[in-house]
Amino acid sequence: MRTLIKHILARKEGTDSLEVAGWVRTRRDSKAFSFIELNDGSCLGNLQIVADAGIPGYEEIHSVTTGASVSVSGKLIPSPAQGQDWEMQASSIRLLGAAPEDYPLQKKGHSPEFLRSIAHLRPRTNLFGATFRLRSRMSHAIHRFFQERDFIHVHTPIITASDCEGAGEMFRVTTLPDDKISKHTEDFFGKRAYLTVSGQLEGETFACALSNIYTFGPTFRAENSNTSRHAAEFWMVEPEMAFCDLAGDMDCAEQLIRFLAAEALADPDLAIFEKFIDKTLRARLEHVVEKPFQRISYTDAVKLLEASGKDFQYPVAYGLNLQSEHERWLTEEYFKQPTTVFNYPKEIKPFYMRLNDDGQTVTAMDLLVPGIGEIIGGSQREERYDVLLENFKHHQIDPEAYGWYADLRKYGTVPHAGFGLGFERLLMFVTGVHNIRDVIPFPRTPGHCEF
Repeated sequence: MRTLIKHILARKEGTDSLEVAGWVRTRRDSKAFSFIELNDGSCLGNLQIVADAGIPGYEEIHSVTTGASVSVSGKLIPSPAQGQDWEMQASSIRLLGAAPEDYPLQKKGHSPEFLRSIAHLRPRTNLFGATFRLRSRMSHAIHRFFQERDFIHVHTPIITASDCEGAGEMFRVTTLPDDKISKHTEDFFGKRAYLTVSGQLEGETFACALSNIYTFGPTFRAENSNTSRHAAEFWMVEPEMAFCDLAGDMDCAEQLIRFLAAEALADPDLAIFEKFIDKTLRARLEHVVEKPFQRISYTDAVKLLEASGKDFQYPVAYGLNLQSEHERWLTEEYFKQPTTVFNYPKEIKPFYMRLNDDGQTVTAMDLLVPGIGEIIGGSQREERYDVLLENFKHHQIDPEAYGWYADLRKYGTVPHAGFGLGFERLLMFVTGVHNIRDVIPFPRTPGHCEF
């Protein structure tokens, strides 16, 4: 049985019998032996292999080049070299897969743009290997956070007939040929169907039966945006809590971000992001873990922005959505900490958000973090049947199509709230990586659907 390199590097004592396998990073030869740096993707570190001439398999050493895969048996011994505790004295080496000279990941620097063009190989690089190991760890931490708090994981549909956000930026799912695309009654489902933009509405149905639930899955937006913060396919974490108001919603969101920041700080791969991406990363995450979050109403936030004297690219005025530059000014320059903005004008928010007593604002909240801006958006949901029906009219929503959703307010309605966390934006926050395309394995953006 082979041993992962991460376990080998963590050992306290050597061993006489060991088997490893991985991909060659470098090979250096002398007359009597070769040094091979091996990485198997389990950690950032490499294992140095010392292969003496004459051992079984050494006759193929000329093919053990950068990118080749090998299996090595031998013993683990203390290393005399600085910066490493152990090295492996090989007793045999077996070439599994050669890598010719055109292997694109030679030992040199590569731009993010180039690496996106070889997304099938970029996980072998130090930075992207660390990115996707951390992605896995953060995914596990999200499940742990909710499971430890008695939330129930619910799988909501990928194909839906509902537009949760009401923006119409949805990918249609159809089996019809191009010349019949408008005849939706002849389609597979007998109606127009789309890839989901959110599991929230379906999640609410389960919260109104199981109390606290969360979803964690892919979502899709047909938004023709080529910014560093947008992708057509991304993952969302969406908890829904029955018997919960806006204050409880904000509490949960802030606790989740603090929990995940602490998890990132405990990851050994964080060091590579500190070194090459953001030297202030650790201090920023520690600040999130240790300091209280700021809360401010949308109205007061707009007043601060208007009085800032900053020459923003986008205008600031009551009734307009806050842009990323506004959100970052609040978190990075004014408050210098994560900030939750709440109670937005009803005209700029979706139909499902609860109307406040002032009749002008809804119980919406956005959690903003330095370096990213909005990372969580949520609200207390409108639980009053008559008010929801009025919202349908105001937003020109077909009440028949959403009759099932209104039923939740008709049969045993309860106050409930929830939010959505963009998983990739979270990863950008905890790594300092600037482009969403570099924290998702195979990015989908306008004009790009390779692999």
